[in-house]
Amino acid sequence: MVSDHDSSKLAQRADAKIATRDRGASAACAWLQGRPLLPNSGIPLDLNWVREVRVNTSAVERRTQSQVARRTVKKDWQAAWLLRAISCMDLTTLSGDDTEERVRRLCAKARQPIQHELVEKLGIEQLGIKVAAVCVYHTFVETALNALEGSGVHVAAVSTGFPAGLSPLAERVSEIGRSVEAGAHEIDVVITRAYVFGGQWQALYDEIAAFKQACGGAHMKVILGTGDLLTLRNIARASFVAMMAGADFIKTSTGKEATNATLPVSLVMVRAIREYAQQTGMAVGFKPAGGIRTAKQSIDWLAMMKEELGDSWLRAEMFRFGASGLLGDIERQLEHHATGRYSAEYRHPIA
Repeated sequence: MVSDHDSSKLAQRADAKIATRDRGASAACAWLQGRPLLPNSGIPLDLNWVREVRVNTSAVERRTQSQVARRTVKKDWQAAWLLRAISCMDLTTLSGDDTEERVRRLCAKARQPIQHELVEKLGIEQLGIKVAAVCVYHTFVETALNALEGSGVHVAAVSTGFPAGLSPLAERVSEIGRSVEAGAHEIDVVITRAYVFGGQWQALYDEIAAFKQACGGAHMKVILGTGDLLTLRNIARASFVAMMAGADFIKTSTGKEATNATLPVSLVMVRAIREYAQQTGMAVGFKPAGGIRTAKQSIDWLAMMKEELGDSWLRAEMFRFGASGLLGDIERQLEHHATGRYSAEYRHPIA
């Protein structure tokens, strides 16, 4: 028989659990299978978890082949998905011949990614569609901030010796600090790939943790350089180490490798995000970058995110496309939806 005193203690524990749950729900940045997830703050390196990682390559390939073989969304639904893709886009210019004027033109496109005439035809003026961020070298952070002032579009800076990531650690950390001081909202960092090849997981963890500390309040997107990592198992292990070290996002590529974002690689990384969320209660975003050039491809990636992680990952806070050529094809598809005709590519310049 339960006494009144014991009943009171049980009630207090139940109330405490409810309060904890409610606090978690109010601070949640994403949800997985009905469970609220907090932003990732990292955990101590768990080498047993990393070493036990296995990837069934043939199963991954079958899953991604079935993904693209399915009938895609059509008509109004397709247009809606393409608008969502735009809102999750990081417009990027990372060329050796970048100029301030090019960055300003890119920022103007970020503010209004769809031509005003087409916005009116689609009847979406009230949506205020814009891209998530503009990604530039540190040199152009101030230019981008001035051009995007008041727009709500973030400025992301590539850092840490992008794209190779082979400069001394102190220089890479200092580079992050300079971009944060300049006002960058997000920092895209690259890892030392040799740590993955050599199984030097502690060294990789410490490197990313140092980057995270230097980022301060800026969001950190960790670029794995998956085209250089050779195996899906290496990619999965590097994903877990990056998340344990505090990554806000994990990102496939710099866009400079011979092979950039692919669906099999993305599926492995997304499932690592899901497992990490299930084990820790913390959510990490995902960014495929490089090689995604068509509207159809953008829908393939969005569908994968929806099926593997759920609707709460279909937001700029949790998912990004790293793209420069994708927006033009999406605009052409939207114009076809509105008018029944495809326009020439030159009518939708990026910068």
